[in-house]
Amino acid sequence: MLTIKELTQTVGHGMTPRMVRHYHQIGLLPPPQRSHGNYRLYSNTDVQRLKRIAALKQQGFQLSHIKQMLTEQAQSNGTDSLLPQLQQQYQTILQRLIKLRQTATALESLLGRDQGCQSIQANAIGQLRLLEAETQSAQFLSADLWHHLDAAASDHPENFHEALQHLLPDLSQRPEIEVDVLSHLVLACGDVSLAAFVRFSQDAIKAARESLQRGCTVIGDVPAVTNTLDQTRLTHLGCQWTTLLADPHISSVTHAEQAFWQETDFQERLSELIDGNIWVVGYAPSVLIKLCEAISQHHRQPALIIGLPIGFSHAPAAKRQLMQLPIPYLTVEGTLGGGLLAAVALNRLAASLIEKPDCHCYLGG
Repeated sequence: MLTIKELTQTVGHGMTPRMVRHYHQIGLLPPPQRSHGNYRLYSNTDVQRLKRIAALKQQGFQLSHIKQMLTEQAQSNGTDSLLPQLQQQYQTILQRLIKLRQTATALESLLGRDQGCQSIQANAIGQLRLLEAETQSAQFLSADLWHHLDAAASDHPENFHEALQHLLPDLSQRPEIEVDVLSHLVLACGDVSLAAFVRFSQDAIKAARESLQRGCTVIGDVPAVTNTLDQTRLTHLGCQWTTLLADPHISSVTHAEQAFWQETDFQERLSELIDGNIWVVGYAPSVLIKLCEAISQHHRQPALIIGLPIGFSHAPAAKRQLMQLPIPYLTVEGTLGGGLLAAVALNRLAASLIEKPDCHCYLGG
């Protein structure tokens, strides 16, 4: 049996005796056993329950929701109520994200202005006081105000480079080529937050430049990806390109997944093309999963995998598998991705090799 201090030390997660006593008061923890001296005593069951509470709290659940979840799970042996509870919590968090996205959109519209719009910059900065993060959104700025702020937008082309300087996080410690890829990915999707989720393996840029320089083959998972590749630059580098699911009628991730599983020829073709080539996967998560399996189980060695498939369960799982492999990769955590982003990443790597063939910034630190 543990004392309350030993209990909190065992659980960790910043748990304190005061928090434990509060959980008893609100019924989140059952009444504890008592020693002969009337000190609280706790068993391993209490440790496990408190660990679950701490974990759920870290995921954003409110204490009232946690209490309801644990009560319902105990009544139903934990099998019936978890999914509805998670769905409810997801919808709550999604609504918060929507409000935050509206706020971020308004701030981006103000902060992302270039020199050509700075005749009204002082007015724009003054309007920042109207925005309170997490509670306000773009709708709180009036249409008249936006009409005034947007007046200069028609006088000149937008300076994307200057806008990104205002909006992107500090990337000064990242290699120049990596920053270039990140900037173009953000411009391709219009979401500055994407930069925080992009992951390069330590040797990704080096592997990309070496394999492109020797004229490797670039393989897209579907025609939409291959058709978006910068074929002019690839030709200049002596590279070829091909499509794994070479069916011109594939127009969606659903169709791509079905085609890959229904046609065994595609899986055989994947095995034949793995070694020494750059893979650009922007649609089908199953393609990335099979690539990862071939690498881990059969020691196959692609030159680089740009893995940004679409999906809400298989795609994040495939990306996690990719990031565990000892091969060069570029991916985006979670569900973010798509064929355009995958192609943009490869295109910028090819462009940087042509524009700066002697750059070695990626070999530093």
